[in-house]
Amino acid sequence: MGVAGGSGCVAKAAAVAVVVLCMARWSAGGMGVNWGTQLSHPLPASTVVRLLKDNGFDRVKLFDAEDGILGALKGSGIQVMVGIPNDMLSDLAGSTKAAERWVTANVSKHVNDGVDIRLVAVGNEPFLQTFNGTYLNTTFPAMQNIQAALMAAGLGGQVKVTVALNADVYQSATGKPSDGDFRADIHGLMLDIVQFLASSGAPFVANVYPFISLYADPNFPLDYAFFQGSTSPVVDGGVTYQNTFDANHDTLVAALRRNGFPNVTVVVGEVGWPTDGDANANPAYAQRFNQGLLDHVASGKGTPLTPGAPVDAYLFSLIDEDRKSIQPGNFERHWGIFFYDGKPKYQLSLRGNGGGMLVPARGVEYLQRRWCVLKPGADLGDQKVGDSVSYACGSADCTSLGYKTSCGGLDAKGNVSYAFNSYYQTEDQDDRACDFRGLATTTTVDPSTGTCRFIVGIAPTSAATRNVAARAAAVLFAVLLAGVF
Repeated sequence: MGVAGGSGCVAKAAAVAVVVLCMARWSAGGMGVNWGTQLSHPLPASTVVRLLKDNGFDRVKLFDAEDGILGALKGSGIQVMVGIPNDMLSDLAGSTKAAERWVTANVSKHVNDGVDIRLVAVGNEPFLQTFNGTYLNTTFPAMQNIQAALMAAGLGGQVKVTVALNADVYQSATGKPSDGDFRADIHGLMLDIVQFLASSGAPFVANVYPFISLYADPNFPLDYAFFQGSTSPVVDGGVTYQNTFDANHDTLVAALRRNGFPNVTVVVGEVGWPTDGDANANPAYAQRFNQGLLDHVASGKGTPLTPGAPVDAYLFSLIDEDRKSIQPGNFERHWGIFFYDGKPKYQLSLRGNGGGMLVPARGVEYLQRRWCVLKPGADLGDQKVGDSVSYACGSADCTSLGYKTSCGGLDAKGNVSYAFNSYYQTEDQDDRACDFRGLATTTTVDPSTGTCRFIVGIAPTSAATRNVAARAAAVLFAVLLAGVF
């Protein structure tokens, strides 16, 4: 989809790598993956790129334009959708020069260096109703300015501008996909954006989350979230929808058709299932959903309103992110098909029908096999214990603790030890981070039990994007704080 070639490509045709970029710009259909970076200890970008290639991912969606990541994608053959965070929309909407600077630094530079950037997503779910209209007046102007900057840079024919939208921008008053339309309060704005997408040949990017439907509504039929048939299908005229993914996808298709845009391609920007942090977020359900999705895509059957058309989607996500906001729920840090260290969480055939099982990251270096736990003789009734756990979980990730989570079966002492160890590993096993005013001690005996995994952190590398001085200061502050409990 989109215009192949263009004057920008002709001007650069002397370079073989750029000639390749000047070919057909959009390959519809198939499965990409989201690469998020909100981790305390990210794997080196080169390791993640190799992980992508080892697992056959040829498309990746990024949430920001990070130099290190885009540099690692150079010459990889992986098609890239790069994102612009919402907090940049105001500046980009108000200044064509700001848009030009952004394109020069984050697109032109990398395209000329051999990075296969195909799409720029201006904003991430900017019309969520929880944002209270914050980005309603800046998203579309920012898209227009970025598009103009790409055209000025000679890249308008090969890099398309879109926006990653949450599925709440469209809906059906009857619940039937065929009655789909855009949300009433943003209807005019959505038509402006869709017209913009249609005129440039860019796709409509929508994030679809059946898990959230289940999380938000305890009466949501569980089997309708998956792909193996449902006891509560949605009958829409002569069409029966057996899963919420197809129904959601076709609600958008119907909304586009209803408003005169039948040829705008739909790309599912995010779709997946978390493995922890909620009773319905577990590896069994995640494997069931993601494998069903991958088999569905591999079948080439399309959806009821688009039979035979390839489904175009990006799995959410590649790796767990322990620094993501948990305001929507504790599950937010557990969407990855890989753990923080690039190890697969479960068996998954990426090509569908049993082919291409997940391959772990190679060459990952860990800290010592050492954990931080509560001292055996510690008194759980001591106020210092509660204060220490609160501090540890405020600085590290404790979202695997809770009802029907992976560590939900731990006793009270196990919960404290888990919190202590999470903080200890986050702080690179600094001895001062396993003190908590004498309550904690280190051990070389792995305290993991059942489904509960006590992690060992990834060894620091020059590629890890962490501020060592700031982290050392945080540990020192913790030590001082512990002294006044």
